[in-house]
Amino acid sequence: GLRRRADSAAAGLTWTSAYSSAALVDFGGLYLDGLNSAGLAAHTLMFTSAEYEPPDSRPVLTTGLWSQFVLDNCASVDEAVAALRAVRVEPTDVGGTGLGHALPDEQGRRLGVHLSVEDASGDTAVFEPVAGRMLVTHGRQYQVMANSPSMPEQLANLARYRPFGGDLPAPGDITSEDRFVRASYFRHYLPTPADSREALAGVVHVASAVSKPPGVPYPTGEVYPTRWISAADLSNRDYYFWSMSSPALAWASLADLATSAVPLRADLSDPEAVGDLVPRMRPA
Repeated sequence: GLRRRADSAAAGLTWTSAYSSAALVDFGGLYLDGLNSAGLAAHTLMFTSAEYEPPDSRPVLTTGLWSQFVLDNCASVDEAVAALRAVRVEPTDVGGTGLGHALPDEQGRRLGVHLSVEDASGDTAVFEPVAGRMLVTHGRQYQVMANSPSMPEQLANLARYRPFGGDLPAPGDITSEDRFVRASYFRHYLPTPADSREALAGVVHVASAVSKPPGVPYPTGEVYPTRWISAADLSNRDYYFWSMSSPALAWASLADLATSAVPLRADLSDPEAVGDLVPRMRPA
């Protein structure tokens, strides 16, 4: 029931949320990651090669609310694919959030990102602004996303490695391409979990294995460390968070939040924000 408006100088989009959600908000108000009550999750990642669609007659959705628009309005990946065809995505100006100084990129302060969504059936889609059009890679076989380059380029590179068609061993650098291959490699060999705890542990170990420690530079000298790991249990509607500056786990169950009549928040930068976050939450 929340009214939202995409922050855009162009023809902005307004909507009323149809589903409740737990969302991760950072950099002065950018919605980056989350899970909704229908069991749909959405995640944005840096995508510095982004080239967005040119203006047209569709209403404009800014990237700062891209994931939240999907969580508010969609119960499945198919619904998200249909809903996002009806809007044009443009980058949020991150000036004033500190992001322009923390993460300089080719587009100045208009940060390039791409979006992945997945639902409780196992379906997945990745949305990428590439060469002035929105590229959609849709199918339950696409279970890994990294940063640039685009999904077709990442998949073509993956085919050079074992066991994905090639004969190269898994690589070990921190580049996006190498992390995409390693995540795919580790995920491929995860045993079938006995329960949701084993499933959660498996994917979190994979994410940890491809994260970037603070201070480690790329070959070109930039340092973009992993700041957190999140995990969404789409079957049980539980959302988990690990800050990379703390070994502690925090979580929230959407079932425990469902009776709230107002939006609630918890400050994840607080070192005491560990364990079940719901009792710590206060009106937003």
